[in-house]
Order: sequence, then structure tokens, then C-alpha cells
Amino acid sequence: MTSPAVPQSPEDLLPATRRALLRRLAVAQAEGRAPSVVGAVVRDGRLVWTGSRSCVDGHAPDADTQYRIGSITKTFTAVLVMRLRDEGLLDLGDPLEKHLPGTGVGGSTVFQLLGHSAGLAAETPGAWWERTPGTLRPTLADVLGEEPVRHTPGRRHHYSNPGYTLLGSLVEALRGAPWEEVLRREVLEPLSLDRTTARPVAPYAGAWAVHPWADVMLPEPAVDLGLMAPAGQLWSTAADLCRFAVFLAEGDDRVLSAASVREMATPSTPPEPEEGAGGYGLGLQLIRRDGRALVGHGGSLPGFLAGLWVSVADGVAAVALANATGGPLVGPLATDLIAIVADAEPRIPEPWRPLPEVDPALLELTGPWYWGTQAVALKLVADGGVELYPLRGGGRGSRFEARPDGGWTGLDGYYAGETLRVVRRADGSVRHLDLGSFVFTREPYDPEADVPGGVDAEGWRGLRP
Repeated sequence: MTSPAVPQSPEDLLPATRRALLRRLAVAQAEGRAPSVVGAVVRDGRLVWTGSRSCVDGHAPDADTQYRIGSITKTFTAVLVMRLRDEGLLDLGDPLEKHLPGTGVGGSTVFQLLGHSAGLAAETPGAWWERTPGTLRPTLADVLGEEPVRHTPGRRHHYSNPGYTLLGSLVEALRGAPWEEVLRREVLEPLSLDRTTARPVAPYAGAWAVHPWADVMLPEPAVDLGLMAPAGQLWSTAADLCRFAVFLAEGDDRVLSAASVREMATPSTPPEPEEGAGGYGLGLQLIRRDGRALVGHGGSLPGFLAGLWVSVADGVAAVALANATGGPLVGPLATDLIAIVADAEPRIPEPWRPLPEVDPALLELTGPWYWGTQAVALKLVADGGVELYPLRGGGRGSRFEARPDGGWTGLDGYYAGETLRVVRRADGSVRHLDLGSFVFTREPYDPEADVPGGVDAEGWRGLRP
């Protein structure tokens, strides 16, 4: 039985769209030679489609069947760390040593560990950790090895599974409870992710490897990862991951605010050249597909592949799960499911509505301003913030949110984090706007404003013979 994010209606998608989704999933299962594949799409917070294909007639899984999700687990761990930050228990710039001493990599910061820029090794020393039990790595020293640092911290993105083991241990140290228990209490239960667990709970898919040159299969071990659990332990379902996708798009104050979720989706380091337009935030991968910005994560463990991607602009997210060590490429499958829905049935915008009320002093600030000779416009938006954007050609523009002191803080672009404030004359009238020391005036180089360097007393002039 399907467990939707919210009640599902067959009219949520057009029949042609639903058929295109099923065909794309069927192609992935057939060409990828996967024992089974499950897909799901959520749009504007509603689960609008689920589908599955299986090599066993009459025994297809559904959106309530558990698959192992591998590194999507890292996103859950990152949410726990961001909660600690928001509660003031740590700062992202803190060195790990401050909270988890004695690891030998304590100079790396929490921020660097979250974004895989701490310079740590990609894998653990010794036997392949994904196919061997965690009892072989009982301590952090066993996970890190004798040479855990491979690059100068902060200089480059280098994906590290041991790095997320350290973050899981950090959560345990500051919460005084096991990672699994903290995750269940602080994330899974509030978001009603009842089918997301550290160990499989029936119904769940078996782990399989398919021979690369013959249509035969081999069972894969599904081991408990021990200390490596925060990097890849979890089992989940398509329905649960769709709920989690809604959270990644909108936030949920019971778990993490929308602002903190947006922060997770902000690039933490430049991508490596081979990654193209991709990147990594804080526990979230960032990619572009056909001009569409997507956030999410992929995951794999022997016998399983998983992909979860969200297009915030389209209000569409998709999940794809398979029980094969390789083959159906569920990451591209999930992004294609998003594209099918977003392209065939573009989002219908909400009706325009005027503001319920407006402060006349704010309304007075709207319209054209000039930074030197460059024309920009200030626009009041519905949430009490403002937008500043160039009126001609390219240039610097940003969105701003209101501050308690009456100014605004930049949210993106060149002015992210900068303060926009109104400078008034003694009689209360507006003299100019100040933005990070830049003066914006109602006229180009207004002589009555405090333009740095002053304004020539003779004013504007033509070319004199």
C-alpha cells in the first residue's frame, strides 16, 4: 500500500504525463537490468505519482517498500548538525577539536566537514567498508587510519565518507545519545518518516548484483555499518523520501527553518572541474540539468541505488530507488521524472494579490535610484523585504529581508549579507540609501546627497568648444 506525503488523487497529473513517467521508469529498469525500480513524484507538497517495475511478475514493490538509500543518509546527518548550530551549541566555523578532541583531524571545521572540503580521505583504510560489518572499525581511529588528511583543509572539494562519521560522532557528543536515537527523535518522528529506519523493516527489497555480461544475479551482503552509519546506513521508502523532499524545499520549524535549509543548498566550495556545473552545499548536492537547478543527493551501497532531487523553482521533486549494485542510474532517472512533469505541466503561478497594508514611508522608497550613473529600481515585496535590481543591462542586484532596526540584509547576489539602510535629513526626509558604503540617490550624483568625493559645483555639462 502506498504511503503518500498527502492524499494522492489520480487527477493530479494528466494521463499523458503519467504514461511518460511510467515509460521512463520502465526503460530504466529494463535497460539498467535492475531486479526492481520504484519512482515517485511530489508536486507542490502533494505526492502525485508513484510507479514501479520488477523482474518478478505480479510482485512489484510500491512506495512503501524499503530500499537502502546510502549517502542520502548524509543529508539527514547534516540536518542534525544544522540544528545544533541553530541552537547555539556550535558554530560552523568551529574546529572539530573544540567539540570532539583527539581525532587527529581536529583543525578541520564543522563547515568543511559538512561540505566535504576538510581534506579527508574519501574512504576508510582496510577492507571495503560498505561490504563489511562495522565491528571491524570499532573506533574513530579505525575509521580514519594513520593518514586521514589528503588535502589542505578548505582548499578543494573532496568527497569523504569518514568525514560524515565524524559529524555523526559530533552529534552524539553534543546530544549525549546515539546518532540513530537523535535522528529518530529530532527528524524522523516530527516529519512522520515512519518507514525510515537504521535497519530494514518489512516490506523491504533484497540487495542484488547483476552480472555485467550475463542476465544472472548474486545476492549482496547488507551489513550494519557501525560508526559509518551517519554516512550511509539508512533504509527508506519512496513515500518517506518524498516527505523529506518537501522539507528540503520548504523547511519545517519543528526540525529546521526554511532559512537554514536554504543555507544547506548554498555552494560551500567550488566544484571540481570534472563536476561541471555541479557543486556541494552542506549535506546537499547541487546540480543543473537542462538549465534547471536541482538540490538533493544520490546514494549507493552494494545492492542498492537511490536518488532524491528537488526543483524548488518548479515545485517538483522526484525519488528513484533500485535494488541493484549498478545499472539503472537512478540519479538521472529521478531528474528525468522532474523534467517530465515540469515540462509537460508547468507550474501555474499563484494569483497576484495586493499587500494587505503598506507603510507609506516604505512606499516612498520604491522606484528608481542611481548609484553614480547606473539606474536601479527598488521594489517592495510581499514579505516586507525589498528587491534592488538594475534597470538596464547587467549589474548587481539582490533580494533583501527586513531587519528589526528598520534596514534590510542582502540575501543573495553581490550584496548578500550587506546592510541596506535609509539615510534621512534632519527634517526626516530621505537623503539617500546606503548599501555597504555605496550611496544611491534619486538623481545621478545628486548634489544634495552625501556622495563620496563630492559633486562638481558646475554640475552636468555638454562638450564645450
